[in-house]
Amino acid sequence: MVSRLEHPAGGYKKIFESCEELAEPIPAHALMHKFDLKDGHVTYYRRFIRTDAYVRAMTEKRIVITEFGTAAYPDPCKNIFSRFFTYFQGIEVTDNCLVNIYPIGEDFYACTETNYITKVDPDTLETIKKVDLCNYLSVNGVTAHPHTEPDGTVYNIGNCFGKNMSLAYNIVKIPPPQEDKSDPIEKSKVLVQFPSSERFKPSYIHSFGMTENYFVFVETPVKINLLKFLTSWSIRGTNYMDCFESNDKMGTWFLLATKNPGENIDHKFRTSAFNLFHHINCYEDQGFIVVDLCTWKGHDFVYNYLYLANVRQNWEEVKKAAIRAPQPEVRRYVLPLDIHREEQGKNLVSLPYTTATAVMCSDGTVWLEPEVLFSGPHQAFEFPQINYKKYCGKNYTFAYGLGLNHFVPDRICKLNVKSKETWIWQEPDAYPSEPLFVQSPDAKDEDDGVLLSIVVKPGVTQRPAFLLILNATDLTEIARAEVDVMIPVTLHGLYKP
Repeated sequence: MVSRLEHPAGGYKKIFESCEELAEPIPAHALMHKFDLKDGHVTYYRRFIRTDAYVRAMTEKRIVITEFGTAAYPDPCKNIFSRFFTYFQGIEVTDNCLVNIYPIGEDFYACTETNYITKVDPDTLETIKKVDLCNYLSVNGVTAHPHTEPDGTVYNIGNCFGKNMSLAYNIVKIPPPQEDKSDPIEKSKVLVQFPSSERFKPSYIHSFGMTENYFVFVETPVKINLLKFLTSWSIRGTNYMDCFESNDKMGTWFLLATKNPGENIDHKFRTSAFNLFHHINCYEDQGFIVVDLCTWKGHDFVYNYLYLANVRQNWEEVKKAAIRAPQPEVRRYVLPLDIHREEQGKNLVSLPYTTATAVMCSDGTVWLEPEVLFSGPHQAFEFPQINYKKYCGKNYTFAYGLGLNHFVPDRICKLNVKSKETWIWQEPDAYPSEPLFVQSPDAKDEDDGVLLSIVVKPGVTQRPAFLLILNATDLTEIARAEVDVMIPVTLHGLYKP
């Protein structure tokens, strides 16, 4: 699964450039930002989401609301004194929903990692309305990676103010579609709360785990300094990234809670420091919870190496940055539900198919060591996908992901998490996106389906982008639908039947 390709021509730079929206769908050549497969034809369409952040930026021709790594430009019509007093009227949180899209009830919402989500029309890509989750839930923001049950129930996690103004993390529940057609968001509730290890410094949360009966929250050493967020940003106009810091002494903690009823489990699992963005899957087996993760070793924040100025550099400079950055590794951790099944100092894990260990320490915590499922020098298996519909929260075999070669996405990968066998799809100077698994209608096996990925080939003069359709069993190509426009880098998406 390790990439042998080099990218000296720097074609990857094109996927990090801005683009224009398309006013009308255009036909795709050969055979599916929206690819629509209908009646034997494929069209591609894209539109910007009309969030407040977008509309105001376009109107004023500047960044008006501070983004994750970009500070707002000051209003040139205001003098220094009026700008200063404006900062004390409150921090304006972005609604720039550029990370993911997911269903709630019968509707679809684009999201980022703040308290705002945006309802969109999945057919026309029209922006319908902005929703502030703070009107319904006690959260400062939620992740862009919720979990959805078969009946449509949605779970998510976000930080909040807990008891005595300390920070905590709330698991929230949005019910399934309502018989009376009312908005499920209006019936949202907090299900359970995890305490934060530091009162004013919550950990950055990008995703969480869910089994059939449990929630899994991984608290990493990458922290948001709340005091800096409220003070430095207000006065100096810094951005979200300026408020991150790493706790080099904390390590990483695993916290568990039951789903029904929502209650904390008072076990303290800990391990060495790592960054975490994406959970692959979690499941229960014989009194254990198995947790598979895409990790980055150490406490240094990976995002520090992913500014556009860095990834737009020449290939040799990109490689140097990746060498300095935390190194990626796919890991399996196993958490025993009965932490007293063995005496102190002995391995609590008895599952025969894993080398992961859990050992009770003298301070009452359980120290976890992982089984490594995949590791390659500066080669990441990221943006993971599984057969979610049938295997989320269940014992599974296959994961699919985007292969990052020194941060550059240059291949699609498949990993057998039991045997560690791997498969890849790769073409020279081709840059794919997150592969989406779509199960075959009459599927019998877990990997019976296709993968969908948007691929960009900046070096070609005609039709530089296409929707790639792969056989999910062996990653052989089934078809591609080419379009005559450049498509920039994408993050996450979904397949809507």
